[in-house]
Amino acid sequence: MGFSDYRTALVTGASSGIGAATVRLLCAEGLEVHALGRDHRRLATLSGQTGCRVCALDLNDFAALTRLGSSAEFDVLVNNAGQSRRSNILDTAPDDVDTLVDINLRAVLHLMRLIVPGMARRNHGHVVNVSSIAGHYAFGENATTFNSSLAYHATKSGIHSLSQQLRIDLYGTCVRVTEISPGRVATRIFQNQNAADNPDARFVGTFETLQSEDIAEAIAFAVGSPARMNVAMIEVVPTLQVVGELRFASRCETAQLRDMRSGADNA
Repeated sequence: MGFSDYRTALVTGASSGIGAATVRLLCAEGLEVHALGRDHRRLATLSGQTGCRVCALDLNDFAALTRLGSSAEFDVLVNNAGQSRRSNILDTAPDDVDTLVDINLRAVLHLMRLIVPGMARRNHGHVVNVSSIAGHYAFGENATTFNSSLAYHATKSGIHSLSQQLRIDLYGTCVRVTEISPGRVATRIFQNQNAADNPDARFVGTFETLQSEDIAEAIAFAVGSPARMNVAMIEVVPTLQVVGELRFASRCETAQLRDMRSGADNA
């Protein structure tokens, strides 16, 4: 199919990171790109650099999303926006659960509801959903050091599931669906990642980490593939990152964990 067959694209989370890198790449390929994000200044700078159209709005503003969805016939939809929190189910705040579900999952569903039917009618289009390896693997005690939470894992797993189901719903059309599942990427999702007091900084500065451009290139590969080819899923991780473990807690360790949690609850 190639980029020449697509004219318009909508990229969420475009203020920085993977979203901004994707906007730059798609604009360079000649697409009219609508860059959606909340940071007006960053979007304005990106527009000055690339010529993209700025869509400064909150993904929770469904009235604004509805207006945006009807403002153009989008050939490419890149659902990239996402947030994370550092916690586990034992200490997750209610607001964190709501925010992650709203941004990481509900907004994606609404955008697909608004845009994908038009693609199906035109028999033409491509949906790219950026998930995470957190949607496929359990990190155990690394869930905090990887700056993720049970709610984050659950929402990214939801992105994986809805990508699979969307292909079923679009069966018989030429609309393609791609899931991009990154590992560790040096993006703003790891807030203040260079701060000395941030435990995530050591993963960015000390270890090999993917760059936003690496994920944008993976998106471009899928979108620019021939019409006969649907790249269903790409898992992209640093060469020196692997996921997976098998651990056993001794009775002594289990008792110590219970005592620690009991002490935290009583504090």
